Amino acid sequence: MTPKLTGKTAVAGVAGHPIAHSLSPLIHNAWIAAAGIDAVYVPFSPLPDAFQRFAEGLRGGSVRGLNVTLPFKEAALAVAEEVSERADLAGAANLLIFNDDGTITADNVDGLGLMAAFAQQAPGFDAASGPVVVIGAGGAARGAAAAFVQAGSPEIRIVNRTLARAEMIAGALGKPVSAYPLDQAAAAFHGAVAVVNATSAGVASEDALDLPLEATPEHAVLMDMTYRPLVTPYLARGRGLRRRTVDGLAMLILQAGPSFESFFGRTPPPEVDVRAMCEQVLAPPATPEPVW
Repeated sequence: MTPKLTGKTAVAGVAGHPIAHSLSPLIHNAWIAAAGIDAVYVPFSPLPDAFQRFAEGLRGGSVRGLNVTLPFKEAALAVAEEVSERADLAGAANLLIFNDDGTITADNVDGLGLMAAFAQQAPGFDAASGPVVVIGAGGAARGAAAAFVQAGSPEIRIVNRTLARAEMIAGALGKPVSAYPLDQAAAAFHGAVAVVNATSAGVASEDALDLPLEATPEHAVLMDMTYRPLVTPYLARGRGLRRRTVDGLAMLILQAGPSFESFFGRTPPPEVDVRAMCEQVLAPPATPEPVW
């Protein structure tokens, strides 16, 4: 049902480029409808070089706030006057709040979603119980590493094809973060309690990451931050090795909760099964029965 918009309708949304694939509007609008809030959550797709102008135009609170996805998370951090400790450590923001006084507050709730996803899908996981490995050296990798730093992980190992990029994250976050080249992944996996794939590689069988997952301990939890497909080849390999796994959809939904609270001042209605809704969208199309 299309929401009835009024002059008092609260507006929030998500900004990215591209944005048509985002499940955030589905999640937030389902919660809005169930809560009976006069609000709407809409997708925005500024041009890649126009995010600052776009965000500046929203100052003053006419739009409550934005979730921010690729490629704008670093630009979102730069546009804000007030930056949370989480966003500062991650070097990026995925949540902007437009205050009535014209200022912008930046936060990063990706880490909250990541840790909540581990708690939900790998009960008993303790980030402080041993080393954690993060695959990749982009913004998602730094955000994941920052989350584990804040969770008290004793050691975070960044594994990347280009060692210099992994070293940049290690330098930015400091101890306990260290860098490993991809050809030393097996050494990085030694004793790890979790291995997080923070790259876009490996989402299809033809570009699957060549990772020695068999070198991970049996108790290691494997997570993929990607949720298209829901079960990536990386997660499928992990399950084949009888490792516990965490998917990216759990992280997406569980970071959406704190965002919803920031936008609308209330927790999401628990009775709405947004995961089932998202899984229906993500399900591959059914193969038609042959006609003989």
